[in-house]
Amino acid sequence: MLKPLHKWIRRSVLLPLTALTLGLAATAHAETVTIGVQSMFAPWKNAIAQKEFEKATGWDIKWRSFDSGGDVMTAMASGDVQIGVAGSSPIAAAVSRGVEAQLFWILDNIASAEALVVRNGSGIVAPQDLAGKTLAVPFVSTTHFHALFALEQFGLTGKVKVINLNPSDIPAAWERGDIDAAFIWDPALGRLKQSGHVLLTSGELTNWGKATFDGIVVDKKFAAGNADGMKAFTKVLQTSTDDYVKAPDTWTASSPQVINVARQSGAKPDEVPPVLALYQFPLAAEQASNKWLGAGKDGGAAKALAATAVFLKDQKKVPAVLPDYSVAINPSFVQAAE
Repeated sequence: MLKPLHKWIRRSVLLPLTALTLGLAATAHAETVTIGVQSMFAPWKNAIAQKEFEKATGWDIKWRSFDSGGDVMTAMASGDVQIGVAGSSPIAAAVSRGVEAQLFWILDNIASAEALVVRNGSGIVAPQDLAGKTLAVPFVSTTHFHALFALEQFGLTGKVKVINLNPSDIPAAWERGDIDAAFIWDPALGRLKQSGHVLLTSGELTNWGKATFDGIVVDKKFAAGNADGMKAFTKVLQTSTDDYVKAPDTWTASSPQVINVARQSGAKPDEVPPVLALYQFPLAAEQASNKWLGAGKDGGAAKALAATAVFLKDQKKVPAVLPDYSVAINPSFVQAAE
């Protein structure tokens, strides 16, 4: 269960005069902001490496790494994190439990970047062969949601041992032979593929009506009190994403962008380009539309969160479903970044 939501204390220091002359946010203080990140590959990590977010906002940013979106949302609920990366499943779970968070940027449409991979020689060649096997997932993650959905579709609910492991722990458990399968993302996914094969992808399950995505969320009170900084932050997200979307072929293993992403994610540069190609990265104009953050309750993200929450409630992972998940969506920052 998530910790109670506590008030977080804003700490500030005087912003040097030289910083103002460099065009940073026109404020008398530098806000100390803790941002939760995960190991997944994304264009914005190049901007993180270049400190573009600090330059644009004037914030003193503390980048904190987490193993899963569920951990990020727990930290946000306790006030330890103001902005963070989480998948649609942990966002839906947290908001359903009353966490005051707002989704303001779609980091990626997961598509085929998350997959259920099984060990070579395990005898698993079809989903039905998972019966009696051990499947590892990070609980309350997008892969957990899709794993439970897949088991339900194939009549395997209760017939597969589903265990909770952090992404960083899954490769070791795989090597020890503790698990037969895992539903996970890169870089762990790439390591498992070396001695396993993909059985199902999130892209396939999305086509069956259960969409998943990764997003960036913000504490509601923090967003309300730091609108200018949030707009500047979102514009950096737009610019860094556009740099990749307009010329993905230039993001090679030897390019500085990919080297930065690899370093930020604890991976090798040559692992990054093929994984980035598996995702879809929407830009601000698309995000502001009814496909994602626009249109209130009828927007794509709100409907995806609602559908995820219904499924999680059926699985007894959340106590209740909200009548409207647009309360957890703030499209104003992507609208300003178009």
